[in-house]
Amino acid sequence: MKKLIHRADIVNEGKKYKGSVLIENDRIKAIYTSDDTFSIHEGTEIIEADGRLLLPGIIDDQVHFREPGLTNKADINSESRAAVAGGVTSFMEMPNTIPQTISLEALKEKQRIAEETSLCNYSFYLGATNDNIEEIRNADPQTTCGVKVFMGSSTGNMLVDNIDSLRKIFAESTMLVACHCEDETTIQQNLKRFKDKYGDNINVENHPSIRSREACLRSSSLAVSLAKEFNTRLHILHLSTADEMHLFDNDIPLEQKRITAEVCVHHLWFDDTDYQQKGNYIKWNPSIKTAYDRKALIESVINDRIDIIATDHAPHTMEEKHNAYTNAPSGGPLVQHSLVAMLELSKLGRISIEKIVEKMCHNPAIAFGITDRGFIREGYKADLCLVNPDKRWTVNKNNILYKCNWSPFEGQEFSSSVEKTFINGALAYDNGRINETLRGELLTFKR
Repeated sequence: MKKLIHRADIVNEGKKYKGSVLIENDRIKAIYTSDDTFSIHEGTEIIEADGRLLLPGIIDDQVHFREPGLTNKADINSESRAAVAGGVTSFMEMPNTIPQTISLEALKEKQRIAEETSLCNYSFYLGATNDNIEEIRNADPQTTCGVKVFMGSSTGNMLVDNIDSLRKIFAESTMLVACHCEDETTIQQNLKRFKDKYGDNINVENHPSIRSREACLRSSSLAVSLAKEFNTRLHILHLSTADEMHLFDNDIPLEQKRITAEVCVHHLWFDDTDYQQKGNYIKWNPSIKTAYDRKALIESVINDRIDIIATDHAPHTMEEKHNAYTNAPSGGPLVQHSLVAMLELSKLGRISIEKIVEKMCHNPAIAFGITDRGFIREGYKADLCLVNPDKRWTVNKNNILYKCNWSPFEGQEFSSSVEKTFINGALAYDNGRINETLRGELLTFKR
């Protein structure tokens, strides 16, 4: 079956131009510019884009879909449905589930669940512990996106705090090592200070003082030093401070980097003045910090110190979020709204659409070595999204697709809308309608 996405504004590889894309089965067959003359074969389904933006599908390298074990919050099917509505075509999911994904058996079980239930393409991290180096050694680097190391405790408490264990992981992993970097000793000292002063009545506005910039920098610096010592392929997740930016290079091509950096949408959108209104709904680890940090992070995206924009999509129930600060879990849902939020920042003049596509589509494919995805190229998988840049809408309970049924963006009006999402050439999302029968594929990696 052939489909022609006709007369779109294609955004791809640093350029924006009018053109059409021909899909045959699951791949991109041809790309035409407005100057090209081409014939449309009989039987081809024509999708009139009429000047809408055609982008490669978003590849989100950091999500928590909570399955198995925490499916009251989310599951792979529910969150992949929300993802396709947001233009996300592939995800890489984290290991802090129940049971934790710290064995190859648990990893295969997640792959089985996704094969049966995920609308998106998928991959799963193998979680590191202080004593599972044999599992890490034996993991398949061609079907496993990476090894996740919690150098600071977070939801699920998979903290790796033994320096000898860390050194083994960095020395022996054959895959990318992705790190959550916050120094646990610093965090616990800060938390004790606030508990001594306020007991259980700590205000969430103190979160960035507890999960502090010092905790982030100390841990990120350690990760970078270990990576340099062992020549590890290191990827640092969800950076949140201006202080850490000097750790990363911007003068070599991404393909040659051994150390790469990620920022998440919430750290580019919110700052610490938003805690007063949003409260625990924007309690993430690492914490959202100052407007100065937010500005520095955006600048580092633009100047290529930061390579990837992701979400750290991490749903919790509203009941959990309504707990007092010390009992409210960190994290929030984002995959449905990440692209439109970034496009809003583009309209505010803070970042170009071309740079958004680079950081959310191209660079995850390059940094992780994903096979045949992340670009609008002939022969590549037809993972695409079509965006109306001028269709306004407001986030509310009726259009939120997350299983937890809330969003930190509730009440926010966005001026762009994802209208269609294609997964492996099939229409997964079409103006509010989801193709429930569609299933994604296991991502593979060129390593």
